[in-house]
Amino acid sequence: MILDPVQKSPALRRIVTGVASAATILLAVTACSGGGAPGDSSTPVRGGTLTYASGDAEPTCLDPHVGGNYPQALLSTQYIEELVGLDDGKPTPELATKWATSNDGKTLTFTLRDDVTFTDGTPFDAAAVVANIEHVQDPATASSTGYLALQSITKATATDDQTVTLSLSRPDAALLESFSQPWVGMESPKALQRKQATNCESPVGTGPFRVTDWKHGDRVTLTKNADYTPLGGSTTKPRLDGLTWRFLPDSTSRYAALQSGQVDVIDNAQPDQLKAASSKAAIRDLDAPRPGASNRLELNSGHGVFQDESVRKAFIAAAEIDPGLESLFLGTAKRSYSVLSSVEPTSYSDQALFAYDPSEAKRLLDAAGWKPNSDGVREKDGKPLTVTFPVSTNQSVPAERSLFQQIQASEAKVGISVKLEELDLSSWYAALAKNQYDVVSAPYTKVGPDVLRILYDSASITPAPSGYFANLAQLDDPVLDRLLERAAQTADSSERADLVEQAQKTILESRTVLPLYDQQNHFLYRSAVHGISTTSVSTPWFGTAWLAR
Repeated sequence: MILDPVQKSPALRRIVTGVASAATILLAVTACSGGGAPGDSSTPVRGGTLTYASGDAEPTCLDPHVGGNYPQALLSTQYIEELVGLDDGKPTPELATKWATSNDGKTLTFTLRDDVTFTDGTPFDAAAVVANIEHVQDPATASSTGYLALQSITKATATDDQTVTLSLSRPDAALLESFSQPWVGMESPKALQRKQATNCESPVGTGPFRVTDWKHGDRVTLTKNADYTPLGGSTTKPRLDGLTWRFLPDSTSRYAALQSGQVDVIDNAQPDQLKAASSKAAIRDLDAPRPGASNRLELNSGHGVFQDESVRKAFIAAAEIDPGLESLFLGTAKRSYSVLSSVEPTSYSDQALFAYDPSEAKRLLDAAGWKPNSDGVREKDGKPLTVTFPVSTNQSVPAERSLFQQIQASEAKVGISVKLEELDLSSWYAALAKNQYDVVSAPYTKVGPDVLRILYDSASITPAPSGYFANLAQLDDPVLDRLLERAAQTADSSERADLVEQAQKTILESRTVLPLYDQQNHFLYRSAVHGISTTSVSTPWFGTAWLAR
């Protein structure tokens, strides 16, 4: 459905949805009919700078190949583009016009556009694609998300200027999905030859904006790419003159800035702020749940007390989640019983595994030899039943941190002491890398069910070049590994869905994962903002956005 007559193809960018969708449709109809005077809210206008305020951590590097987290995706979506897009989970042309897979599934060939240029003047061609794949795979880049997504590629070859051939170690049914993500987006090969520190400051893409300044601790300034080549059949150049990307970690200050008109869009909105949003109000809500994994707690089965399945079962049975979820999130988050996001068609739930049952928790701990001591904390062989829970203050909104505190309180009732440690993002990553955790909430975004392989295959216990390892539950199950391998290699959608369901059952029944709710991804915006779209990883895209001012 095309809601904006000059909007980028909906196969590549999804038009803003949520509480404002009806109003958006109405405005689009007016624009299609040619009604409305220049400058009114029904007619797209050009000019102006949109100000975005993020509560996510400020990236340490603006190149999403390096590391690869969601704050980087939010920003880089504006200046970096991908080989393919997604439409209802199906790959669609973007920088690549078409592709073909060999009969054995081990060769993937891309045909590329021949009319696109990076903002430094370097042409986009097959050599550029090869350079980008090699950059992501180079250990010196210290990639995590991109590196894990492209593991099946053994060699990339520029067959001619507009053709790239990828040789794979195995069939990879998820590779096209992976190429829709900003963490493997295309950057200028000339810019990639610079020192990493330089490229981190000002990566160069083909997108509708380019990075012109980064004032650390404050903002990134992006300027319109006047030579932008629209993709997906669109002819629309960027309408905005630029973007000002501010970093405002305090949620109250961020929302106040939105209300006063100092900023136009914010992320990480609080539940009470979301409840106040309306399709007819001055502030509106774009609800864009992330694909991939749900928001969940991972129980580290690789060391410590959670090596014992009985203790894991007891922890899950003692976790009282629903009352806190209802009171703290005010109906803006729905309880999940799946390891996958509800937006994933192959998501499988099993509510029976996650019933709140403190009596059962006590029985399990008694049977496992954990006895209450004088202060109520259980102990065994002179050691207290204490679990360490590092929390990223950049990734967990205040409501979520309060939910963790309520879980902490419910665990204390059965004799499990939960030690919450609130850390900034870099310290949080360091704690995980050092294996200094027993339970952790670790958001992870990857398009499609292949996220299960990234998160739970035993190979993912080994760190990526960045030092981050994705299998934080430290599941090491050969049966699960085989299921995930088969799912990754099968091209038959029905067979793949069956294998994915079996894998999810195995993961949930291991009791190493406690699902909470979908990863929250709400963006509040002023009613003067129009034409926002979302990407395959549910980041907002402002390439055709405009301001009615």
